[in-house]
Amino acid sequence: MRIRESIEELLSAPEGENYQFKEWKTKNNLHEAAKICCALANCGGGKLVLGVSDKRPRKVVGTAAFPQPERTRLDLMSKLRIGIDFYIYQHINGRVLVFDVASRPIGLPIQIESGTWWYHGDSLMLMPEEIRRDIYAEHIHDFSSDICPGATTDDLDKSAVEKFRKTWMDNRGNKRVAKLSGEQLLYDCGALTDDGVTYAALILFGNRKALMKYLPHAEIVFEYRSSEAAGPAAQRVDFREGFFSCYDKVWELVNLRRACGKAAKR
Repeated sequence: MRIRESIEELLSAPEGENYQFKEWKTKNNLHEAAKICCALANCGGGKLVLGVSDKRPRKVVGTAAFPQPERTRLDLMSKLRIGIDFYIYQHINGRVLVFDVASRPIGLPIQIESGTWWYHGDSLMLMPEEIRRDIYAEHIHDFSSDICPGATTDDLDKSAVEKFRKTWMDNRGNKRVAKLSGEQLLYDCGALTDDGVTYAALILFGNRKALMKYLPHAEIVFEYRSSEAAGPAAQRVDFREGFFSCYDKVWELVNLRRACGKAAKR
């Protein structure tokens, strides 16, 4: 997420692909908010600002919309599957609520039930097909080998690195791996280079704080459904940590469901 501006800086920001201002004094339209956040994410991330007039000179008008913003944030994240934060300004003219939306993942446009939304200037519209093709084409480049600016080895979970070491030794029978320092192990597998920490290192070994900062859209989701019928899952668990920090927990959930299924057939 971006740095939180002062209210003065927020009011002077240009409305468009990265900032959207809505008065919404009492309006609680989650569907409309999801469309706007979807478009902001597809345009590289941005902010939906409620309680401010959308025409210049902008003024704080105050909003009572979404009185439980944390619940709204979770609802939006569930619909969009990306990181969203919120914060509130208590201005003399009323409450200003801001939803800070992360950028879409590389190579993947964000969509909701009503479509894949996009901003062309200040116009909210369905994403043109040529833009969608360009986004999918981003997968040609493997971003996981890129260096993550600002990330350091302190952002990696040391216990996850040790789990990786054991897995490497068990699968390859390479005893030399046991003698490597944690840093050399990361160098040898390509997760760390002389230029810095790669995104692959964060995906595999990143701690929760680092993932929320550098890869807010990254998560592993376990869902169990007893049937193919539409509706909420009977069990859902979200993991926001590196793969080697949580894969044991994921397999525990899978094996538990397998055991329950076998018991039910007896």
